[in-house]
Amino acid sequence: MTAENPLLALRDKISALDEQLLALLAQRRELAVEVGKAKLATHRPVRDIDRERDLLERLIALGKPHHLDAHYITRLFQLIIEDSVLTQQALLQQHLNNTNPHSARIAFLGPKGSYSHLAARQYAARHFDHFIESGCAKFQEIFNQVETGQADYAVVPLENTSSGAINDVYDLLQHTTLSIVGEMTVPVDHCVLVATSTDLAQIDTVYSHPQPFQQCSQFINRYPHWKIEYCESTAAAMEKVAQAKSPRVAALGSEAGGALYGLQVLERNLANQTQNITRFVILARKAINVSEQVPAKTTLLMATGQQAGALVEALLVLRNHNLIMTRLESRPIHGNPWEEMFYLDIQANVKEAAMQQALRELAEITRSMKVLGCYPSENVVPVDPA
Repeated sequence: MTAENPLLALRDKISALDEQLLALLAQRRELAVEVGKAKLATHRPVRDIDRERDLLERLIALGKPHHLDAHYITRLFQLIIEDSVLTQQALLQQHLNNTNPHSARIAFLGPKGSYSHLAARQYAARHFDHFIESGCAKFQEIFNQVETGQADYAVVPLENTSSGAINDVYDLLQHTTLSIVGEMTVPVDHCVLVATSTDLAQIDTVYSHPQPFQQCSQFINRYPHWKIEYCESTAAAMEKVAQAKSPRVAALGSEAGGALYGLQVLERNLANQTQNITRFVILARKAINVSEQVPAKTTLLMATGQQAGALVEALLVLRNHNLIMTRLESRPIHGNPWEEMFYLDIQANVKEAAMQQALRELAEITRSMKVLGCYPSENVVPVDPA
């Protein structure tokens, strides 16, 4: 059989090497845990940018005799370094907050296969040994489940690089007692998903959540005959298409989610922007402490007065204390026409002296202010070799 098809023997060898690579990656992660324990004992920061850069340069040099491209090595090991950093951050956070890493119930939008479901799985894989899935039909239900103790955590989308803020979530944050305890960014690759053999010309109805339609508007506009049907989640859309088993219907969603419903990909990479990324936040009933060894972010909610320059005055407080604001978002105050609340993400630990002083000064010049949460920043910016 090997003589008839030499690819079989080669594929067996590749599969054997892949198994060895997985075992080595597992060993490397175990060593990353030990490094994290050592940093915990010596109070050293999780990230060592110089060490990361030196490592990449050394690996690129080692790869040259093997004719391995520098860009390939850089991309591969940036992912490995990111995994190491996030593994160590999770270890330090569990130790500081004395949290139980064994199991948790996590609420998210949609049934299995939604982007929120995939994000919840990704978050749970790093922080818990086991987790119980709790899919919800609406964002309000997600918040209610955690507020009433039916779930331990909520994973909700907050913003997307293509379609911007998820306004429903921002509005719910105005009134909740929950705290933001984490964040994560998830690359989103929207696909046309179908249940049977078909092509784009045959399709007349497409199902999805409103967000994917926004993010893929340029692609959608190429098919003006398509009827757009909104669903509560991408997973609900996939479920409809799977049940219909018709060549005339399709869903917009992820390939991984579609696979859970037995759907095939007809078209990939549909988003208006090449890098289509959704930022999720994790909510819990109790605020957490963030280790000084971990990069932190603090999210504020504040209402300024309506006098001229009120917002500028508040932002100057941050500048005067050398605090970096990474996001500013505004939303209307319901019941108060033409008045707005402002959401600010600040690259700092809420316990830092500069942040504490800034909060005191902001309290004096704003009508209201609330810390929505201080949490580890899980957006690990990759280091490039020199």
